Amino acid sequence: MIKPANRLKNLPPYVFAVIGQRIRQLSNEGIDIIRLDVGSPDQPPPPAAVETLTASAHDPEKHGYSGYQGTPTFRRAVARYYQRRFNVDLDPDHEVLPLIGSKEGIINLCLAYLNEGDTVLIPDVSYPSYSMGARLVGADIYWLPVNEANGYVPDLKAIPQDVAARAKILWVNYPNNPTGAVVEQSQYAEMVRFCQDNNILLASDNPYVEVTFDGFRAGSALQIDGAKSTTIEYMSFSKTYNMGGWRLGAAVGNAEVLKGLLQMKSNVDSGHFLGMYDAGITALDTTSEEWEVNRNQIYERRRDRILEVLPNIGLRAQKSKGSIYIWAKVEDGDAEAYIHGALNEAHVSIGPGAAYGPGGEGYVRISLGVHDDRLETALERLQAWYTQR
Repeated sequence: MIKPANRLKNLPPYVFAVIGQRIRQLSNEGIDIIRLDVGSPDQPPPPAAVETLTASAHDPEKHGYSGYQGTPTFRRAVARYYQRRFNVDLDPDHEVLPLIGSKEGIINLCLAYLNEGDTVLIPDVSYPSYSMGARLVGADIYWLPVNEANGYVPDLKAIPQDVAARAKILWVNYPNNPTGAVVEQSQYAEMVRFCQDNNILLASDNPYVEVTFDGFRAGSALQIDGAKSTTIEYMSFSKTYNMGGWRLGAAVGNAEVLKGLLQMKSNVDSGHFLGMYDAGITALDTTSEEWEVNRNQIYERRRDRILEVLPNIGLRAQKSKGSIYIWAKVEDGDAEAYIHGALNEAHVSIGPGAAYGPGGEGYVRISLGVHDDRLETALERLQAWYTQR
């Protein structure tokens, strides 16, 4: 058999694919595994979006190709959302590009704008696709130290000038996966200024913007004056509207960058089924604030319940203000052993912190996207297992 391309040597298997293989093995043995590792919303999408998709599926005119830029009506709906939610004006024809979920757009941005040997600035605790995209093209990663002490926000002033001079992209993500950290608009302003001063693309990944707690309301990097000169932002329906499997999202912002991203995408993928765009429009235009508040209250209740139990299972965490995760420190420091024991003895799967970068060593990620009864069972199993260790 032919050998795979050299680029795969720098691209390890995706962590959740590896975890999934072990879970399937255990499940085939008749063992019930509760998954607290994957951030998949367990609640349904807005009913109106489902109804729109159903109606579109019955329309014989809706089953042809949709075009590489999606539909004009969908792009206009995204622009309306940004105007209504952030008071940001977007040109739907040049500053909005539909995506097959933001993950695809992240990787394709790296393919479109990074060469071998280019430098990318990535927080050392971050969504794995940022670093995987860089590795795929042979770019160099400069890890930005983030931790509890700095609120998981990188200190841009500490970046050496020679590194800033050769960097091409800075990845940021707030509310953050995996830590749940958030930022204020003044911090977005600092990021925008840094990127403008150093000719760097600010790539703001913002899929959790509507999943916030304790009265906090997240913002957009594009709200900063002049941000579009140096910024694109990813928005996603996966967490905002509980539509993870629909793979619907968009990149917005700098028109020239989106033009390059479209050039890459149009050569490797096509647009969505038209019904998906129709449903996305309905979700954007009709979903009430009450629906989002009720959804977030469920996550908030689960967050508080997990935080209550953590001391009894050897973990410690700060209370997050956003996202659907708890980022917990393993008290004895051996996160790998903890995760292995939790899966193989308590039969609860937890995300390994090391998968999120070198700063994640010693941590685990726990998802809030699991039904209440299953969550209670998982916590009971973990307490019994940890007590008996």
